[in-house]
Amino acid sequence: MVTIIDDLFDLATGSSCVGCSRAGRLLCEPCRAGLQGAAFVAWPTPTPAGLATPWVAASYDGMVRDLVVGHKEHRQFALAAPLGELLATAVAAAAGGGPGPLVLVPVPSRPGTARRRGYAPTETLVRVAGRLLRASGADVVVADLLVSRRGVKDQSGLGADDRSANLFETMRCPSRRLRALAVRRRAARLVVCDDVLTTGSTAREAQRALEAVGLRVSGIAAVAATPRRNPPSAHRRHSQSSAASLSSDVHRG
Repeated sequence: MVTIIDDLFDLATGSSCVGCSRAGRLLCEPCRAGLQGAAFVAWPTPTPAGLATPWVAASYDGMVRDLVVGHKEHRQFALAAPLGELLATAVAAAAGGGPGPLVLVPVPSRPGTARRRGYAPTETLVRVAGRLLRASGADVVVADLLVSRRGVKDQSGLGADDRSANLFETMRCPSRRLRALAVRRRAARLVVCDDVLTTGSTAREAQRALEAVGLRVSGIAAVAATPRRNPPSAHRRHSQSSAASLSSDVHRG
């Protein structure tokens, strides 16, 4: 029903396909079919020390970039479905097919950002991906475990070093959120999720905050990565796969 409503709205407002400019849906069926592909590892250059293996479903350019920007900045809500499909592909690869429940942890927005937008685009994509994976039979939950403190600058235009410094120790995992998850899943594999992987600083800070309360991250998943990457053969690494203890007696945060 949501898809039907989105499509009718797009048609009523005279929209056109982001990919080919064809009148009608924001993303026509041929262009949507062209998005399908396998996930791949996308190490940033330079790579933040200790970063869990980052998986993405596309390069952040061309039509994919237009989709992300349209959804995130222009409130083109119908694009959440195809972007969520891409994220689900990356999550499935990051999870590695191991046993046990899977917990998807969205990177948190800067304080006030979602309120100003009236929408939480990254969290929305993660929830779409979670629904798709559950529909395929996976035991998946989405948990907003992380919060970001005030004072974080806009990352746009910052290089790798500046992004890392801007984000250092800006995220935390409140114990009440951890306890709430423990009620639902006492042990699970965690995947940090974002829309775009650029320098890896945001994902690494999210990973650090989770590790600070005793959790281990199995991988990083994003819709797309900026095309500033070394050849995959130069960065063959093993993912950090583990079961994360979610005992409710954890009180750090």
